Formats: sequence, structure tokens, C-alpha cells
Amino acid sequence: MSGSRVLVLNSGSSSVKYQLLDMRDGGRLAVGLVERIGESGSRLKHSPADGESREWNGSVPDHDAALKAMAAELDRDGLGLGSPELAAIGHRVVHGGLRFTEPTVVDDAVLAEIERLIPVAPLHNPANLTGIRTAQALRPDLPQVAVFDTAFHTTMPESAARYAIDVETADAHRVRRYGFHGTSHAYVSRETARLLGRAPEDVNVIVLHLGNGASASAVRGGRCVDTSMGLTPLEGLVMGTRSGDTDPAVIFHLMRVGGMSADEIDTLLNKRSGLIGLCGDNDMREIRRRVDAGDERAGLAFDIYIHRLKKYIGAYYAVLGRVDAVAFTAGVGENSAPVREAAVAGLEGLGLVVDGGLNAVRGDGARLISPADARVAVAVVPTDEEMEIAAQTYALVNDSGNQNLT
Repeated sequence: MSGSRVLVLNSGSSSVKYQLLDMRDGGRLAVGLVERIGESGSRLKHSPADGESREWNGSVPDHDAALKAMAAELDRDGLGLGSPELAAIGHRVVHGGLRFTEPTVVDDAVLAEIERLIPVAPLHNPANLTGIRTAQALRPDLPQVAVFDTAFHTTMPESAARYAIDVETADAHRVRRYGFHGTSHAYVSRETARLLGRAPEDVNVIVLHLGNGASASAVRGGRCVDTSMGLTPLEGLVMGTRSGDTDPAVIFHLMRVGGMSADEIDTLLNKRSGLIGLCGDNDMREIRRRVDAGDERAGLAFDIYIHRLKKYIGAYYAVLGRVDAVAFTAGVGENSAPVREAAVAGLEGLGLVVDGGLNAVRGDGARLISPADARVAVAVVPTDEEMEIAAQTYALVNDSGNQNLT
């Protein structure tokens, strides 16, 4: 294989995010987004590395049209899908179940399995499938690689992955904890080890991926041993619009006493809970502005968010036994100094402390925000899921053992 470029596609139900990367130096040749697919006022934003960003609004009726529009923009920059430099297309796939533990070249059997997993990822896997099939039609000769959000978490022991419900029922319906944000947790845990000047297999890290969706993971020697999301991305931390951990009996109570349907409760817990349910905002910047202005409702939402975060830090400290670093990442984790400070406040006995000055400094790269003599490093490590997908894709298709990928 002579090509050095990988196109990364993240296909959502009404959007396609894409990046074209050159794996010789990790450079981004182009970045773009097609949004509101199938809606009025569809929009494409395209930013080449060597040129002005472009944006247009028009009709994008489906994913086929979206990828063709993307391909046309790449062509304008001399980076078209027909280039011999393009080695593969890497696709983010949210749910890979237990079968897919590593990046996988897509064939009919792989597509069938991703489709079989739709009942446990009804919002994500159908869109991921559409993106793969559309890309296949555009470049049928090119390796298409699926990189799964769940793959990094398949190393969890059964004691962490299983729910304490009847085993036969659980197995019959594939009910277990799968975890998500796996590409981010893999990338950040590895980059944290690099920041410490150590090999990933020698480092224990608690990774806190804090965005609108949020998850924590306990990573021992480069392998995930526990994570906060479960069968779906609803379990775990308080998120922008998701409740996180909730007594399952709340659902029965709302059905029996509140007269709510299963679909109504699903919408409540996934879209009207978390920070937005608590205070009406899911943007941490606005919540902090309100907290600083004395808004009690925003203050309570922030306190609940931090309380849950601290519980998971403590729990994963216990799971790991020894913690070398706690790494904050994603939109809130990378940009909210108050969240980072509050999350470790009072945990000095565990060796966790941040330096106020270092924590307040904004920066683009990975950095330590704990004092030099801290027992446990506290770090801010920007995530790069697209680079992780590209790297896994390129490594797979470049493997000398994969000679018949297409």
C-alpha cells in the first residue's frame, strides 16, 4: 500500500463530520462538517489546511448527497477521493458489542453484525452503517475500516462488565456494560503516559471525558478495567442532558404514578435530565456564569455534577489500587478550570491536588496542572478521537499480514 492518507468519517443521524489526515506526519489536510442532512437549510463547512474555509447552504437530502458534497470540496483542494494517496476510510462506529475488540476491515459479515447490534444502539449504529455503505459506493476498491467506541472497554473483567441480574436473561438480550467514548479513553490514557515520560503499560490512569456526554474510565497498564457508561451511554456521570446513574425503580414509579410511557421516560432521562434538567442550561460556561452571579439553581446543578464526579474518582482509585494520574479531557474537562479544581478539592488525602496558577492557564497541548511534588499527577489532555481512528485504521491496512483487504 503506497497511500499515506486516511479519511475519517463520523456519520450521525443528520450529520457527517470528516477529517482527511496525512499519516506521515499526522497533519490534517482538511476538516469539515455536513449538518442538517435531510432537513431544510442543510449546511456544509469545509476547512482545508492550505486555504480559506468555505461554507455553503443548500439541499442535502441524504448521506449519499452529503458524502458527494464532501468529495466535491476535497476535489477543489486537489485532495479528492480518487487520489492514490488515500489508503483507507476509517469510520467511527458506536457499538461493536463483544465481537469487535479492535479495528476491523468491513465486509458483508461485519456490516450484518453492526446491523444486528442496532437494538442496543438505535440512535447511532444505523447512521454509522449508512456512512459506511455510502463510502463503499463511492470507493468500492478502498478498505473501509470500522473503529468501535466500545472496543477499548472489552478488556473489562466480568466482575465490572456484568450487571447483577439473572444471567440467562442478561445473555439472551445482550444486557451488560459495554462503555463508550473508547477511542477517546484509549488516546488520552496513552497520551497521559507519554506526558509522564512513561510507557502506557506502566501507568494507571483515571480518565475523565467531560463533554455534553461524559464518562470516566479506570485504565490499568493501558487496559480498561472499568468505565462509567453501561449498556447505553445513559449510565454514569451527570451529563449535559442525560441523568447518569439513577435508581431503576424511578422508571417504574414514573410509569405507575406519573402515567408516563417508556418512550416518554426515555426522552426524559436522555434529553431532559442532567444539567439541563437541573437548571435549564447544559453549557458549563453559562452555568458557571450563573453560579458566580449567585444563581442557586445553577449552583445546585454544579454541586450535583461535581459530587458524582468525585464519587467516580474515588471508586476508580479503589479499583486501581494505585493511581499515577487523573486526566481531564473533552470540552468541559479541557476548558473548565472550576470543574477541575472542584473535582479534586478535598481529595488531598489521596494525593490529588491542583496548582491554582497552572490550572488557570489555558493551552492547546497536554499539560500537568498539579504541583511538581504531587503524589498523583493531575493533567489536562486534549482528546483527538479522529487521530485515534486514523491511526488505528492506518496501522490495520498497513499491516503486512493484511494483503487482501479489498
